Amino acid sequence: MTQTVELPIWLFILIMLFAAVTAASHFLFPSVRWFFRRRMEKAVARLNERLERPIEPFKLARRYDMIQRLIYQPDVAQAVTEHAAETGVPENVAFEEAKRYAREIVPSFSASAYFGFAIRLARFLSRALYRVRLVHFDEDGINAIPKDATVVFVMNHRSNMDYVLVTYLAAQRSALAYAVGEWARVWPLSRLIKAMGAYFIRRKSRNALYRKVLAAYVRLATQGGVSQAMFPEGGLSLDGAPQQPKLGLLKYITDTYEPGGRDVVFVPVALNYDRVLEDRILINAQASGGRRFDAKISVVAGFFFKQIWLRIRGKYHKFGYAAVSFGTPLSLSEFSNTYEGELAKPLARELMERINGVVPVLPAPMVAAIILASDAPISRSAIETAYDGWMQKLAREHIHLPRGDLSYATEAGLRILEERRVILRHNGTFEANPERRDILSFYANSIAHLLKE
Repeated sequence: MTQTVELPIWLFILIMLFAAVTAASHFLFPSVRWFFRRRMEKAVARLNERLERPIEPFKLARRYDMIQRLIYQPDVAQAVTEHAAETGVPENVAFEEAKRYAREIVPSFSASAYFGFAIRLARFLSRALYRVRLVHFDEDGINAIPKDATVVFVMNHRSNMDYVLVTYLAAQRSALAYAVGEWARVWPLSRLIKAMGAYFIRRKSRNALYRKVLAAYVRLATQGGVSQAMFPEGGLSLDGAPQQPKLGLLKYITDTYEPGGRDVVFVPVALNYDRVLEDRILINAQASGGRRFDAKISVVAGFFFKQIWLRIRGKYHKFGYAAVSFGTPLSLSEFSNTYEGELAKPLARELMERINGVVPVLPAPMVAAIILASDAPISRSAIETAYDGWMQKLAREHIHLPRGDLSYATEAGLRILEERRVILRHNGTFEANPERRDILSFYANSIAHLLKE
C-alpha cells in the first residue's frame, strides 16, 4: 500500500485533468450555474418591467428540463409505442429517436442574446437596408388583448428579412418565438437562432413520430403563453403574390385548444418591400418549377461586400421602403363560438384575408402595377395620375405615401425600378423591360389583390 508507483508524466497529467473536471462538475459548475442563473433571473425581472408582454416562465425553463417534459408527454409516449410497432424497432430505439427530434425542436432561449444582441442587429440591418415604416397599427385592438392570452403574430412571407423586421418592430412588446425551416439548421446560425427562442420545423416531414413531438411542443408553448410568430403560407412567395395557407402549425394550436382555457389571439401582420433582396432567387425557383433556391454562400457574401464597398465610396443607396401593417386581432375563443367541428381551415382563410387586407402599398409595387397594366409606353405624368386614381380607391391605411408627396412617391418608384433596369425609358415614357418582366410582375403581384378588390 505504501509502495511508490511510477507513472509517465503524460499519464499523470491526464489523471489530474480527469480529477479536476470531476471535481468541478460536482462542486464548482453547479455553483457557477446557480450564480449566473440568479443573475439572469434578476435581469429578466427588470426586463419584464418594460415589456408590454413579459417573458413567460415556459420560455425561461432549462432546455434539458423542457426536453424531458416534452418526450414524456402521454401522446408522445403513445406515438413512440406505435412507431416501434410500425417500423419493427425496439421501443428504446424509438424513444431515442423521439428524444433526438425533441433536441432538434426545443430552443435554448437566452434573454441576453435576444435583447442584447438580436434586437440591436435587427435594428441595424433594418435601418441600414431600408427606410422602415409602420403603415398601419390597430392600436385599440392590440391594446385590448388580455394579458393572460397567448399572442401569435401571423404574417405573409415576402423575404427572409421578415424575421428581422418584425423582431425589430416588436422589440418593445415581447420576445417572439419563430418557427423556422430547414434552411436555418446550419452551424453556427442554428445556435444563434435557438438562443433567440426560435424552434426548427421540418416542413416536408411525413414522419408521424416527428410530427407528434412537434405538435406536443407547440401545444406546450401555446399553453405556456409564449408569444409566437409564424407564416401561414409556409414558405416564401415565389411570384410575389399571396399564397394559400398551410394548416400545419395552426392545426396543432386549434386541435389542442380547450374552451375556457387560456385564449389564443392571432395578430395579422402584413409586410411589403420596394425591393426584396432575394427576388431573383425566388423567381428562378418559380421558373424551375420547384422550391430549390440557388443561394450560394459566395453569392450572398459577395452581395454584402459590394454594399459595404459602395458605402465606403459614398455611393450606397438604401433599397427603398420596407413597410409593416398590424391588422385587427382575432380571438380563437370568439372564433370557435362561430364554427363547429374543424377550426383550422376556416381560421386559416380568415387570417389570410386579414393579412392580405392590410398589405402596405409602396411606391415600387404601385408603379410596377401601373406600367404592367399599360399596353403602351406611358409617360411620367400618366403614371402619377394613375397613382393618384388608385389612392382615391384604396383605403388610406393601406398606403405609404413618402413625405405625403405624390410626385415624390412616383419618382421614388420609377427610380428604384429604373436603376435595376426592370423598366426602360424612351423619350420621356416608360415601359417594361421584356427581359425582366418577371421581376416587374413579382412586385406588382404583391398588391394586385388590393387593386382587383
